[in-house]
Formats: sequence, C-alpha cells, structure tokens
Amino acid sequence: MSIINKSIGWLLALFFLHTGFTHAQQADTLNDIKRALPTIDSIYRSFAAKYHSPGLAYAVVYRGDVVHMGTFGHTDIQQQFPVTPHSVFRIASMTKSFVAAAILQLRDAGQLRLDDPVTQYIPELGNQWLLTTDAPEISIRHLLTHSAGFPEDNPWGDRQLEISDEKFKALIQQGFTFSNAPGMGYEYSNTGYALLGEVIKRITGQRYDAYINTNLLQPLGMANTHWEHTEVPDSLLAKGYRWVNDQWVAQPMLHDGAYGAMGGLMSSLEDFAKYTMLFLDAWPVRDGADNGPLKRSSLREMQQPWTFNSLSMGAVANNDSCPIVSAYGYGLRWTRDCTKVTTVGHSGGLPGFGSNWIILPDYGLGVICFSNVTYAPTTAINANVIKEIILRSDIGPRTKEVSAILKQRQNELMNFLPNWADAEDSDVFAVNFFLDHYIDVLREESKMVFAKAGKVLKVNEIIAENNLRGTFIIECEHQDIAVYFTLSPESIPRIQQFSIKPVTERR
Repeated sequence: MSIINKSIGWLLALFFLHTGFTHAQQADTLNDIKRALPTIDSIYRSFAAKYHSPGLAYAVVYRGDVVHMGTFGHTDIQQQFPVTPHSVFRIASMTKSFVAAAILQLRDAGQLRLDDPVTQYIPELGNQWLLTTDAPEISIRHLLTHSAGFPEDNPWGDRQLEISDEKFKALIQQGFTFSNAPGMGYEYSNTGYALLGEVIKRITGQRYDAYINTNLLQPLGMANTHWEHTEVPDSLLAKGYRWVNDQWVAQPMLHDGAYGAMGGLMSSLEDFAKYTMLFLDAWPVRDGADNGPLKRSSLREMQQPWTFNSLSMGAVANNDSCPIVSAYGYGLRWTRDCTKVTTVGHSGGLPGFGSNWIILPDYGLGVICFSNVTYAPTTAINANVIKEIILRSDIGPRTKEVSAILKQRQNELMNFLPNWADAEDSDVFAVNFFLDHYIDVLREESKMVFAKAGKVLKVNEIIAENNLRGTFIIECEHQDIAVYFTLSPESIPRIQQFSIKPVTERR
C-alpha cells in the first residue's frame, strides 16, 4: 500500500485538521455570531411574517451561554400580551426527549433494561396480535426509536393529547393495528411515546409528568415549564392559532392527558435554553464530576443515530447540494451532512403551535424557536440560521485533547523521518506495520516528499481525531507536509498505520 494513498481515516483526519478550534477562535466566533444577530433577527421576522405567526421566540446558545434571545409579536391576539423570554409555548413533540431521558434515568438506576419487552411492564399489550406470527416482542428500545411497528400517527395522535388514563388503558386493552413488524425500520409513532409514559407510571407509581417534574425539570431549574395550561398565568401563556382565510382562528388548548408524553409539555425560551445546554454540556467525553440529572454518557447515548430514517439532498452554507443522512436517537432526531456536520434536535407541531431546537454537539452551538401558529416550519428556519452562523463565522468543531501516548508516538515518529534508520528494530511500531509498509518504499517516498519540501521549520501539534489517531503538519521551507498515523489497540499502543502527503507550496 502506498503511503500517499488516501484512506477513509486520512480523509477524516484532514477534515479535523482544517476545522480545528482553539480558545482564541472561540472568542472570535462569539464576536462573529454577535455581529450576525441583526441578520438573524431579520430572518426570524421574515419567517414570522411569511407564515403568519402571531408571536415568535428564539434563542442562540453557544459554548454554555445564551448568546441571544429574540422575541416579537403576541402570545394572545385579543389581549395583546407581548412575547417575552418568559412566555410559555406548547413545544409538542420536543417533549419526547424528556420522556426518553426519564426512561434512561430509570435504566441507569437499574429499574429497567432498554431491551426488556414492554409487556414486562404493560402486560395488557401481550393480549393482541402483532403483524405476523414471526414478529419479535416490542421492546422499550423499539418505542424509543420509533421502530415498534406502529403506523405513523400524525395528525391523529395530536388530537389524543388530553385523553384520560382510563381511556388510554382501554385503548391498550383493545389492541393496536401495526404497519410493520417490530424492529423492521423507522416509522414515527406518538403512540409509542404514550406507551413509554405508561411504562414510567408502572415502574415508579407516578404519572410520567410528575416523575419528569421531580427528576428533570426541578433539578434544571425549569420552574416555568408546565404540562397543564391552566397552571400558566394568562399573561405568559401563548395561545395557539391557525391562519385560515386571511385571519387567525384560535385553536383549542388541550389539557394534560395520557398522550401528553408524546407532546404535552409547555416551556419558556429561558427554561428551554437550560435544557439545551444540558445536552451540549455532555460533550466532549471527559473525566470529572458528573452531577446532572442524567449522566453525560446517557445524554450522549440519546444523541446517537439508532434507527435510520432517510437520505436526502440538502445544501451547505454556499448552497451547494449536499447529501444528508437522517436517523432517530432516543427522543431526538440526528443528521449528518456531506461536510460531516452533525445535528441533533427535534421539532414539535400541534394545532396552534410549531417549534424546533437544533444543536451541533461538536460545535457547542444550538438554536431554539417557538411559534404559536399551526405546524410552523421552524425546523427549516433554524437550519437556515445555523447555515448563516457557519457562513458568517469561523466556527468549527472543538479540538480534541491529544493523549499522552499519541504525543509520544508523534515525537518518536519524527525521529525516524525521513530516513527510517533502525525503524524495523524499534518497538514503536505494531507487528503489522512493516508487513503492510515495505521499508524500502517508506524510505524512497519519504525522502522524495522531504526533498521537495525543503528544510523543516516547525512540527505542529497533533490534531487528534480520537485518543489513538491524529494528523499533524510539518512546516517546511518550500512545502508543508501532512502526516496521519493511528495506533493499535494493544495495552501499549504502537503505530499501526501511517500516511504522508505534501499539502501546500510556499511562495
């Protein structure tokens, strides 16, 4: 294998190389975002006008701080109450991540396992037929990832929000109709999350809302987040509207019921920013105190792509076409585009409301938007704001910490370049290395690269892809050289792979 071949690891390393992030850049990026705020305000105002949203609330979160909160319009058209950061909007399916977080809390406490059959907690589900006789039992993980086989139930599920516990129990006993066998793929199911709410109740003896209040909302200081709209002061409650025949029509405000686990929560911009920062603070993986209401590892687990959803064409900041893969985590949507930008979040839509939050875990960036008009497409506008921030700043993913062993191997590797003298007798290299890289070829190609590059001026720090893999730049008189290497999984990691490539010419 030629040492200048491009491998997948090489491409990933170059990606991290070009998008590394320092503390100085963080301050510059924050200033760039602040300079972009008038444009961001204009984007949201234009959005509200286009979709006839009576009121709008939005926020930008970056690196643990709320950079900006914007509000305009009214929560109540008749009484002309202005939208503020304290105004309470129904956030609909953004509720689902709270339910998923509660399930993981119970898992972490040893009260359930994600692969437990749901019938272990709701035995009545065992009285019905699944789609086929060879279908597996529905697990809690199936419910979390919309893969239990239930049909997509928007907008039917939206109208079930306030049904009583008794009616929901009767619905379970009557049985459901399935569109797929469990585990066969993604299909969005409000019913699945209603059943997760019932699982919480069966395990804890508390309704899902009471459990989440005690174990998530209160620890996060989300005192202005509610399940029942009658608990919210009239001056703070956002009323929902639909735009019909060039006028607003008030929509019924449904009460808290058994299906509220799929979308009944109401929150303020100020409160939801705290929740957003909880998920961003789960990154990066690190040592240290872990005192949140949910472990950092579980928060990161929620943000992983567990069930594939779709592959589509989107656009990056320069409007070039860009494939985007989408998946579902635990109560959260996940996407990754062709530039390797990962987003996590969720939309929410009910009669009278549209909402969305998006975070970029690698970047420490998040945006939130609440609207009080039916099914406002807030996901699209938040995605546009994210693109605007990327376009107007030097924002990039956080730099990964360089492990001691990676730094040690870099220093040792530099001692062998470009001649590779006595390298074969060294214990720096894994047993496979010289079987995959012939020493004569290594010497010839390395000498050729360094001869063209000229005198070595500086060896830069490693841009780490992870604990055992990274890229670094050797600055030379005429041309820079990029070196990529990866270590073995042994107890004493050794260099198992190596690539070298000239990257720029100096003038």
